Amino acid sequence: MCLINFHLNDHPNYKLIVAANRDEFYGRPTAPANFWEDEPHILAGRDLVQMGTWLGVTKQGRFAALTNFRDPDHMQAGTYSRGEIVTNYLANDISATSFLHTLKQDKGKYVGFNVIVGDKDQLFHYNNVHDEITEIAPGTHGLSNDTLNTPWPKVTKGKKNLRDYVMNQEKIQPDELFEIISDAEHARDEDLPETGVGIEFERKLSPLFIQTPDYGTRSSTVLLIDNQDNVTFHERVYDKGIFKKENQFSFQME
Repeated sequence: MCLINFHLNDHPNYKLIVAANRDEFYGRPTAPANFWEDEPHILAGRDLVQMGTWLGVTKQGRFAALTNFRDPDHMQAGTYSRGEIVTNYLANDISATSFLHTLKQDKGKYVGFNVIVGDKDQLFHYNNVHDEITEIAPGTHGLSNDTLNTPWPKVTKGKKNLRDYVMNQEKIQPDELFEIISDAEHARDEDLPETGVGIEFERKLSPLFIQTPDYGTRSSTVLLIDNQDNVTFHERVYDKGIFKKENQFSFQME
């Protein structure tokens, strides 16, 4: 997952609004979102190489999402798959703060990552490079591949467009959120971050929705949790940037 835009506890009808893109190499085997056979309370897509996930929610309303930290010094193979972080949180009943403090102690097992964990009422962020646990304030936030709310062009643009939309709508429409995160416009060179991957690759990675010959946005997810604890989860799956199908789920939290 390379971009997570979300709006927390600052809307008259919704506790949590998420619009996120997962970017990955096209050849990496992936299962579309569904309730897992081995963990039936987890709703998420699944990486079929390491069997973890990048974003998911449970029937009880636990939520977690992950992005990588973009820096060549933190992009080598780690001891453990980062996708297991999200899975471990969703699969257990441990509190978000206890989970993150344990994860902090084990931060060296993984290459650079950001993770958001919590539930409909409270979310926390942890980055194992900066090594900080932060409770996320109400409002609109964006996370890409540095840390929470780093003002990269895609983060700034995604936050603004999400906030402009949700603050003017009583009923949130998933299609409108998908439109926000399907923006494939490249940022200007002078606005690009310097993350050590070179200017050409920085350009390719700068849009909210990424398309390159072998890497790009594989799926987009919209998650809504309203004030009555109804959950709406829509996933759109892409093949080399071309829309293929949409998976839709709705349920009331247990």
